[in-house]
Amino acid sequence: MSPRRIEATFCGPSWPAFFAVLAGAAVLCAIAAVGALPGGRALAFALGLGAVLGVVLQRSRFCFYCHARDYFEHRDARGLLAIVVALAVGTVGMHIVMGSWLPIPQPGRLPPDAHIGPVSWALVLAGFAFGIGMVVSGSCISAHWYRLGEGSPTAPFALAGSAMGFVLGFNSWNWLYTTTIATAPVVWLPHYLGYAGSALLQLLLLAVVAALLWRRLPAASPAAERPSSFGAALQRLVRGRWDYWLGGLAVGVIATMVVLRLRPLGVTAALGSAAREFGSARGWVPDRLEGLDGFGGCVTALVQSLWRTPNALLIAGLVAGAFAAALASGQFAPRWPRGREVVRGLGGGLLLGWGAMTALGCTVGNLLSGTMAGALSGWVFGASVLFAVWAGLRLRWGG
Repeated sequence: MSPRRIEATFCGPSWPAFFAVLAGAAVLCAIAAVGALPGGRALAFALGLGAVLGVVLQRSRFCFYCHARDYFEHRDARGLLAIVVALAVGTVGMHIVMGSWLPIPQPGRLPPDAHIGPVSWALVLAGFAFGIGMVVSGSCISAHWYRLGEGSPTAPFALAGSAMGFVLGFNSWNWLYTTTIATAPVVWLPHYLGYAGSALLQLLLLAVVAALLWRRLPAASPAAERPSSFGAALQRLVRGRWDYWLGGLAVGVIATMVVLRLRPLGVTAALGSAAREFGSARGWVPDRLEGLDGFGGCVTALVQSLWRTPNALLIAGLVAGAFAAALASGQFAPRWPRGREVVRGLGGGLLLGWGAMTALGCTVGNLLSGTMAGALSGWVFGASVLFAVWAGLRLRWGG
């Protein structure tokens, strides 16, 4: 079927809603089926919350690369402000949750599974590689997941390239670990300031960033006016793009909710574990990865039933939720990839995967969850990624 016929089929007045309802019903049935399995309540929670996250990301177009590109190229700060909103909401929520995990944040102890990593030049290099990977492939890893649900021709190759990048990361890990990571400081702000002081400092820093970005807000357009009726509001909710701030608020709330039942939010653990399992079976990954399994965050592990892990179900729900949202909005538009899209996806994905593996997380796990938890590694990784996007756009490394 040609792209035009596909678009005509899924973008008519009634078909999008019909298919979206079917997709939503399928997700609900899958949640019920998973929940009925032994020990399946956590998996069902992961699948359901992932579906909500997929809808939020797709409808709000929440993409770290796109938001940064809009600012650097068009001086439009709305996307970056949405990230600031997500970080502020998540900072408050995560600090409250961590206070119940570890009431006294004494030095030497960290909250379990938190994205708090070592700070070294390897982290800066990983952030730079990840940022250039975003420029080349056109998205971060989380956006490639939700665009997979939209039928993106680049996303499958970018995710496959990311898996190969993880394999490359495993092969460089031992040298980086012994050279710098093993002795690098792991800086968690509550160790020095307590939970209240850490949250206050981060909120102040985010307020400063927001104040600087506020000057780059575009003038309001007539299309941004409030809907005139409930029907128009519902139509805008289903088919129109959600406001930036709403996407940021929702991501911050979801990042807080996920830690109540699962590990902190991340979108690369299952992908990295699959790459590690695949590479290990073929002798492409070292038998011993020094110190890797002792870190929190989006670390990878060899597990017996990878596709029954919470992170794998979270990703499956994310793609399914984005698919349903794309159908409802008429934005599901699959087509055959062009050669350039394949090359960009694979090449950018290699950098994304290497950067995410080396940094122990991507823009979701490291930048979002790490910064929300008060980890200096999250701030350093985020700054490195932004600098790389700025440099990549200036040098036109992307498409």
